[in-house]
Amino acid sequence: MKVIKRDGRAVDYDRSKISIAIEKANKEVKQKERASKQDIKGIINYIEELDKKRMLVEDIQDIIEEQLMSLGKYELAKKYIVYRYTRALVRKQNTTDESILGLIRNENQELAQENSNKNILLASTQRDYIAGEVSKDLTKRMLLPEKISKAHEDGVLHFHDADYFLQPIFNCCLINIGDMLDNGTVTNGKMIESPKSFQVACTVTTQIIATVASNQYGGQSVDLRHLGKYLRISRDKFRRKINEKYAGKIPNEMIEEMVQDRLKDELAAGVQTIQYQINTLMTTNGQSPFVTLFLNLREDDEYIEENAMIIEEVLKQRLQGIKNEKGVYITPAFPKLVYVLDEHNCLKGGKYDYLTRLAVKCSAKRMYPDYISAKKMRENYEGNVFSPMGCRSFLSPWKDENGNYKFEGRFNQGVVSINLPQIGIIADGDEEKFWNLLDERLEICKEALMCRHYALLGTSSDISPIHFQSGAIARLEKGEKIDKLLKNGYSTLSLGYIGIYETTKLMKGVSHTTKEGHDFAIKLMTHLRNTTDKWKQETGLGFALYGTPAESLCYRFARIDKEKFGTIEDVTDKGYYTNSYHVDVREKIDAFTKLKFESEFQPISSGGAISYVEIPNMKNNLEALEEVVKFIYDNIQYAEFNTKSDYCQVCGFDGEIELNENDEWECPNCGNKDHSKMNVVRRTCGYLGENFWNNGKTKEIKSRVMHL
Repeated sequence: MKVIKRDGRAVDYDRSKISIAIEKANKEVKQKERASKQDIKGIINYIEELDKKRMLVEDIQDIIEEQLMSLGKYELAKKYIVYRYTRALVRKQNTTDESILGLIRNENQELAQENSNKNILLASTQRDYIAGEVSKDLTKRMLLPEKISKAHEDGVLHFHDADYFLQPIFNCCLINIGDMLDNGTVTNGKMIESPKSFQVACTVTTQIIATVASNQYGGQSVDLRHLGKYLRISRDKFRRKINEKYAGKIPNEMIEEMVQDRLKDELAAGVQTIQYQINTLMTTNGQSPFVTLFLNLREDDEYIEENAMIIEEVLKQRLQGIKNEKGVYITPAFPKLVYVLDEHNCLKGGKYDYLTRLAVKCSAKRMYPDYISAKKMRENYEGNVFSPMGCRSFLSPWKDENGNYKFEGRFNQGVVSINLPQIGIIADGDEEKFWNLLDERLEICKEALMCRHYALLGTSSDISPIHFQSGAIARLEKGEKIDKLLKNGYSTLSLGYIGIYETTKLMKGVSHTTKEGHDFAIKLMTHLRNTTDKWKQETGLGFALYGTPAESLCYRFARIDKEKFGTIEDVTDKGYYTNSYHVDVREKIDAFTKLKFESEFQPISSGGAISYVEIPNMKNNLEALEEVVKFIYDNIQYAEFNTKSDYCQVCGFDGEIELNENDEWECPNCGNKDHSKMNVVRRTCGYLGENFWNNGKTKEIKSRVMHL
């Protein structure tokens, strides 16, 4: 038998530990109250005769208490309970020493793999992680109800971002960048007036992004259409100045050509400012700002031509990439790009199709942008098209006092995700048991989300002036509470979910891509959505169902459940659970069928959802990519491309990496042989990620998610 410790480790069962614990309690009571050796042996036999493969240490201790009570050893049972409680207090006194020291010594691999955008060797990053470890410790021991802390440890749910819960700050947002640029803002106590040129507007935008990122823990999104106005201001300024100098001296056509040349230079410099600032600025949490740029041409926009020019320049510069320390052009992690497909640019003869073709080239080489179908989004969000937040979650539609929809200047209070496969494992095919247990656990998730809400209630706007006083979210007075921004659906609270595929397999024995499995999966998704809608009605808070929680959670839940329940075919044996409603990577399905299938699940996830398709050899398949983009516009709200590609993290080489004559993977561009610094595609399965040597044989690669 394996015993599951409180930290999740599985250790061999040791009967002597039971004897030692009871004997320690024996010493605290009178002779007549003590358990005899025969009594202790009987308790041990009782536990072993349960014949379980795995037991939680807490369950073993509960049994010991029950058995002592049944023997009439009430005083001894009391002492044993006190002993347990005392040990629990000792454990709770400090749980951060080893994790923090391991971080400083670069031995804490869990933290090292937690966020690929943060370099754990940097002092600034370590400082943020140290604060995060303290926050997680206090959150677990003092800030959260014990029931929720235990549910998190047991993998019942995941309480996201506990490393920031100590502070009253929120998750992610849509910056009201238009208001801040048009009406001015304040950063670090200094007034910034409305810009008088495009390049200054770009610089101010990046300063706002950096300050916002330092005062929240999630992503942010900026709608670039607000910059079109400032590009026109620059054009008008150039035309006025050139006319003042050359009017009547040279032909008007030449003057206009000079204006356009100046404007192109200004446009390129402004966009380059955004790209370089975002990639070189360091926020207080030790990483580049987690920011998404929203690329949307609206027919009703008076600056649509200027915004088309801005989008074109953004895509051109992303296509080129940014130089790394070796001087090689690579794909930057930020800003993320989201491109909106509409009637005028969906590759059906529209005026702006040329932008979409450029976006497709960019996707083929740089993996971005992602694509949103304005057509489908209007169907799902009451006629509105707006950006996802940096973490890919969406806000629910909300109207102001004048009946106008508002999205920019709103935010997400926090996320809690539920482990659906664990419910399926426990239910073991019994649907009544499944639905009852699901409802019980959803109530725990609601309580956890309410902890998020209560942690923010009563917070003063002074906590982050850039957000609450200077326009990113609101323009409250100094000292004013932010409470009105937390209620009536203005901000959201997200319920994430993992493993629709695995849960369906457990309950129905088939994938959710089959008829029987599909019906169950839709029923389950609808139940989750109805539950969040009910919470919203009961509380007046913006609860939403979120279909794209953190990918790392897919591994955490699977690891916990494998330790608890053992290896279950096509569930815990893979090392991961499938994210949200996605089709499992091992199913044979083409891109169009996958997108069409998953499109049915996206509208149910009111708090956001994204789907992925893998296109091989994207750089040589532009026509195929264009066909997929057309399909996205007509069929699915939000999608992203993945591809099979080799990539060297040292020099940015993205060609084919092969074994050299010594059976070592070697980059042909820079000679890098460190496999941890290259993503080598497995031709067998297409896995792209960290590689692990298997038994020292370099030709045998084993992926973390066991695709091979």
